[in-house]
Amino acid sequence: MATQLLRRRASQILSNANPNPSSPLSLARSFSSATGPIRATLFPGDGIGPEIADSVKQVFKAAEVPIEWEEHYVGDQIDPRTQSFLTWESLESVRRNGVGLKGPMATPIGKGHRSLNLTLRKELSLYANVRPCNSLPGYKTRYDDVNLITIRENTEGEYSGLEHQVVRGVVESLKIITRQASLRVAEYAFHYAKTHGRERVSAIHKANIMQKTDGLFLKCCREVAEKYPEITYEEVVIDNCCMMLVKNPALFDVLVMPNLYGDIISDLCAGLIGGLGLTPSCNIGEGGIALAEAVHGSAPDIAGKNLANPTALLLSAVTMLRHLKLHDKADRIQNAILTTIAGGKYRTADLGGSSKTTEFTEAICNHL
Repeated sequence: MATQLLRRRASQILSNANPNPSSPLSLARSFSSATGPIRATLFPGDGIGPEIADSVKQVFKAAEVPIEWEEHYVGDQIDPRTQSFLTWESLESVRRNGVGLKGPMATPIGKGHRSLNLTLRKELSLYANVRPCNSLPGYKTRYDDVNLITIRENTEGEYSGLEHQVVRGVVESLKIITRQASLRVAEYAFHYAKTHGRERVSAIHKANIMQKTDGLFLKCCREVAEKYPEITYEEVVIDNCCMMLVKNPALFDVLVMPNLYGDIISDLCAGLIGGLGLTPSCNIGEGGIALAEAVHGSAPDIAGKNLANPTALLLSAVTMLRHLKLHDKADRIQNAILTTIAGGKYRTADLGGSSKTTEFTEAICNHL
């Protein structure tokens, strides 16, 4: 009975982040392992990143996933071509391979460096961040029936990186909202809802205050909603949305929102199921690019101590496999992860256990 429950929930968790491949909006690529290993870019990242990236490589090897990793690390000097510590060669690797996996990356705060994550999103046109948020069977939280998707516009809004000093003691940050980007992410959200059997799309906003910017975003969402009469459409002010999510997350299905709101809401939703350490994420870009990532921090305080939880990066890697149409491999790894967590014997400290990173990873491999 428990196994059946795991399999049923596994079919809901981490469903393919891309629309139906027959759709003109589909960003998925078709690959075949019969032609040899698939090249994918891997950014191990900072802090605990290399440790959890090793876990992914170990699990993939045990599951015989036909992936050949092309690893790139953050540089120690700013690359003038990217204006960040990410090298141009690493970005070209993602463009060439069309798919990648990224560990946590830390950008020094207030040092004038361009954000590493912002660089990736802007340079690779990763316009939508998709985060499935599902309760994990066997891992108890305040809620046991969370099943929603957050879709965040990823390229503009308050994260456009346009800030300047007006006069001494006064700085200004520009919020950019465009019709093109708003229509693009709204279309993705509605098509995702349709192809994944979702019934409702909620546009999250603050148009009562930011009437021009968020007003344009809502106008675009309404325009797209008219083409999907079978999908229920609603608009929710962000502060009210936060309250509703905490009171009853079952009220929501698919949420689409501008950049800053998406950053806040997606982390809030992660808290509903146990935290960022259990939350997968995948960035969708134009031209078929997909960059899956762990969205938690680099945790430098436990780096190198064999204490990190690799679940988020592993589940994100599963979304990458689904993008590559390797569904059998994705199902095997996903089921092994869920079975290990549900069993309770092997859990890292953040999940209430005492297992080391390597022990948790070996338990997953044993469940394959």
